[in-house]
Amino acid sequence: MATVAPGREAPPVSPLAPTAPVDLAPLAGVRLASIAAGLKKKQGVLDLMLMEFAPGTTVAGVLTTSKCPSAPVDWCKNNLGKGKARAFVVNAGNANAFTGKAGDRTVEHTVDAVAKALGAKAPEIFVASTGVIGQPVPQDWIAKHVPDLIKKLTRDGWHAASEAIRTTDTFAKRATRTTRIGFETVTIHGIAKGSGMIAPDMATMLAFVATDAKLPAEVLRALLKSGADKSFNCITVDSDTSTSDTLLLAATGQATHAKIATATDANLKQFRIALDELLLDLALQVVRDGEGAQKLIRIDVTGATSPKSAKVIAMSIANSPLVKTAIAGEDANWGRVVMAVGKAGEPADRDKLSIAFGGTQITKNGQIVETYDEKPVAEHIKGQEIHIEVDLGLGKGAATVWTCDLTHGYIDINGSYRS
Repeated sequence: MATVAPGREAPPVSPLAPTAPVDLAPLAGVRLASIAAGLKKKQGVLDLMLMEFAPGTTVAGVLTTSKCPSAPVDWCKNNLGKGKARAFVVNAGNANAFTGKAGDRTVEHTVDAVAKALGAKAPEIFVASTGVIGQPVPQDWIAKHVPDLIKKLTRDGWHAASEAIRTTDTFAKRATRTTRIGFETVTIHGIAKGSGMIAPDMATMLAFVATDAKLPAEVLRALLKSGADKSFNCITVDSDTSTSDTLLLAATGQATHAKIATATDANLKQFRIALDELLLDLALQVVRDGEGAQKLIRIDVTGATSPKSAKVIAMSIANSPLVKTAIAGEDANWGRVVMAVGKAGEPADRDKLSIAFGGTQITKNGQIVETYDEKPVAEHIKGQEIHIEVDLGLGKGAATVWTCDLTHGYIDINGSYRS
């Protein structure tokens, strides 16, 4: 997920991008700064972001399940259990992955510089990186820019931060929700980046969420895991899980509301809904910006033997190059969905399988319906948002996942990723 090489024009903004990007107002307990640190190939563009939090801020995170994680992921994994955060430091243009001990030293120097500048402890500083894999960054490259970041800290830095973390993204991704904990108003802001190398097994990109709520770290962990499982873990662009996937949630504790001790507290009902909505909003923005994407595809699988089985089957459909290219070519080839169901390795009965596109029933109990007319299906897949429904007829398991079509644009972007 690197930047466009010199001499190449940036790809146009995805046709699926939100028509009205949101602006994020200042959030109590958060300041941000973004600068150009020369990590991206195109010089002079923002590529380094610092998000500073008020003392006492709690944190939770969900990280990639890749067995080849980046040095920043390892750092976060080792320190999230402590539950406290004073800053997130995020760079784009270099993933600091597959960089061995050199990558660890870069993280350590970065963390030490930020911790000293903020008067914080090293385990309270979290780092994330995205970009080219296998290219070490000098250990002081980011650390030497910390003084500039500190000088630029502002409460109004959300927009620049969302720009600084982009790589092949064609638009910055931001979301916000205002909700309540008990009778008090709280706010949640989030930014994300992601376009390619997107698949479940964690967040499959970078995302940073902050709220002014006062919540213990163990409560944040439960809320974030539940929310990620219904959003970032239900999207795929190309079935490839990144080495750098990081989703962090910070709670600055600046809001005044009833004390919350557990994730099951009834006062958290509206907050949980709002957090889930925000995470899904950001996740779908990632899919809408899938490299070369022209169509957003929602896949609903019902009637499976279990929710887990339903999700495996849904992902089999979502990750099928044949399904994705058929949608890209606006070919109503529902037989490719049958193929994807069959190859998933989960319980399925050909003679109970029912399929619909865009609300038009195509098959029922393993047979084409007698009244099937392909015209409405053909019209549906000419649109930008495609809906595929599969009923296995075996049980009550259900799952929903989202993906995008696979176009030649994906090849163009990734074929010239480093060149």
